Formats: sequence, structure tokens, C-alpha cells
Amino acid sequence: MKSAKKEILEIARQVVTVEKKALEKLQDQLGDEFTHAIDILLQCKGHVIVIGMGKSGHIGNKISATLASTGTPAFSVHPGEASHGDLGMITQNDVTICISNSGETEEVLNIIPIIKRRGISIIAITGNPKSTMAKIADVHLSIAMGEEACPLGLAPTTSTTTTLVMGDALAVTLLKLRDFTEEDFARSHPAGSLGKKLLLYIDDLMRTGNDVPKVLIGTNIEEALFEITQKRLGMTAVVNNKNEVQGIFTDGDLRRAFDENIDLKHTVIEKAATLNPITINSNSLAVSAAQLMEKYNVHGLLVVDETNQLVGALNIHDLLKAGVV
Repeated sequence: MKSAKKEILEIARQVVTVEKKALEKLQDQLGDEFTHAIDILLQCKGHVIVIGMGKSGHIGNKISATLASTGTPAFSVHPGEASHGDLGMITQNDVTICISNSGETEEVLNIIPIIKRRGISIIAITGNPKSTMAKIADVHLSIAMGEEACPLGLAPTTSTTTTLVMGDALAVTLLKLRDFTEEDFARSHPAGSLGKKLLLYIDDLMRTGNDVPKVLIGTNIEEALFEITQKRLGMTAVVNNKNEVQGIFTDGDLRRAFDENIDLKHTVIEKAATLNPITINSNSLAVSAAQLMEKYNVHGLLVVDETNQLVGALNIHDLLKAGVV
């Protein structure tokens, strides 16, 4: 069994070694053709259309998805379907990226003349610089970096890896040149955790109006407890007659009041509340509330405007429910 495990690991490590060497060679070969391709993509006023057949098509799907999510509108077109109507999806404002390790894939070559006649730029990614596709493309990006990791030399392995990395190199270069930001990325991923962290603001989540627990300075603790119980946030704001936040009274403050044997009926709230509490502005990102709660080890925050007037409240459960934390 030990010898079998050793053989398994040797095979796997050989695959990694072969593909790693290919990627190192790819890195060294990046040059003028790559910068030319970037120039074409930056000038594209439409979409980047990625075309590939078989395994190249699968890699093309990933490349188009990466481009689209990083600021370069893109989608994939199956070359077989293109010959039966999907060519209508490609416009003169677009740029095409055609992928074929051999550079001789018939389904792709069949549609290239039509693309060229319409004046649409073609970027070819192939493993054969002398292939038909490489020669007729406006730009050729070579992924001819050596042997396939497959010992039979048949299954696309190294070639698909280098193609995928070439696509990532294009996407990331474009991302940086376009000054694509985290906020831009979040707008393409509103349902993801990053999108929620960068797109949700406090005023999207906070309790407002009658749902905000608050009592006036001078209210006794017992009355404040009714407010806390009714609003179910585990806290209440303490405000003055101008609705300006003066303090906060939480479950923790109540426990301390019990420990100190404070008379709840006859003690005003400000004697037991936390004065000058941590607050947050309503136009702050929701993730900022999570960071404040973690930093100060609290479970709720009062939300104020620029004049320190109380406008809302939220607790950790609101953030959890929204997927911010």
C-alpha cells in the first residue's frame, strides 16, 4: 500500500511540475503581442466574445466570466451554434478571442472569415504559432509551452492551464488599467459576501421611527426597561429634548445596576447608562458597524446624523441577517 501511495504522489507531483514549468515559460514569453491585445481590448466599445470548442470552450467560459466580473463586458459563444444563428450576437463594436490549442479547430475556423469581413478584431490564443488561426488573427497569443501533463499527450492539461492563466493575465491587466475598484467588483456581485459588505449601508438595515428604543434623560430605569422589552433590541437610547444622543442603556448596564443594588424605580436612567456612547452615521457602510461592534465588544449601535440626533438603531442580529457578518 505504501508503494502505491508513493506512486500516486509521484504521478500527481509530475503533473504539477510539468504545468509549473509551462507557466514559467509563459511568463517569460509575454511581450509585444500581449500589449497589442490589451490595446485592442481597451478600445473595445462593445463586448469581448470568447469562442472555443470542447475543452477550449470550457476554458473560454471561465475567461469570459472573469472578464465580465472585472470590468470588461464579455460572454462566450459556442462556435457550432454560431454557424446556426448565434453569429448575430456579435456586433462590429465587439472584439473576439478565439481559443484553439491546435489553431486548426474546424468549427472556429469556419466562422472566422465572417468575423473578419465585418471588421471585428480577432485575438487568437493557440499552441501553434504557425497554425491557420494564428496567421489570420490580428493578434496571436501563444500558449505553446511544452508537453501536456497527460502521459499520452492527448488530454488537454498543460494547454488548458496556460490558456486559463493567459485569460487571467488579460483580465487582471485590464482591471488595473481601468482602475477597477472593490466597489465596482461588488456591483457585479451584489449577492456575494463582498457585495453585501461594500454595497449595504447602515440606513439600509437600521431600525427607524417607532422601532427605535429611546427614553428621555430623567426617565427612571424601570420605565426604560419597558422600552427595551417592547423594542427588543437589548438596549435603549438616552436622548435630550432635542433628540440628541446622550447615552445608551443596555442589558449589560442593567446587570451592573443589579450588582450595585441600584433602586430601579427611583434612579434616573443617566445614573446607570453609558454616557457619550459609540455611535455610527447612517451613511456609513454596514460593514463599518460590524467592525465597531467587534472592536468595542458591543452588540448594538445607535445611529445618528451629522448633528448627533438619533435617527436609528441596529444590533448584531441585523448584520447577521443581512449577511454582512
